[in-house]
Amino acid sequence: MEWWAWMGGFLVFTVTSMGLLARATHTLPLGTAYLVWTGSGAVGTVLVGIFIFGEPATFLRMFFM
Repeated sequence: MEWWAWMGGFLVFTVTSMGLLARATHTLPLGTAYLVWTGSGAVGTVLVGIFIFGEPATFLRMFFM
């Protein structure tokens, strides 16, 4: 895949993610919204690594995720 496709995806998901975080802070405390935002980003990054880049899905990795 070309670098511009990755960059375009990154920009779309970044803007969407920030917009959803801003919207969540209308009803949730900032600390709670940020906790969920960072946690979902971390899990999403691990899943992309496993399903897109073929990284190993070991028991310990899944346990700590």
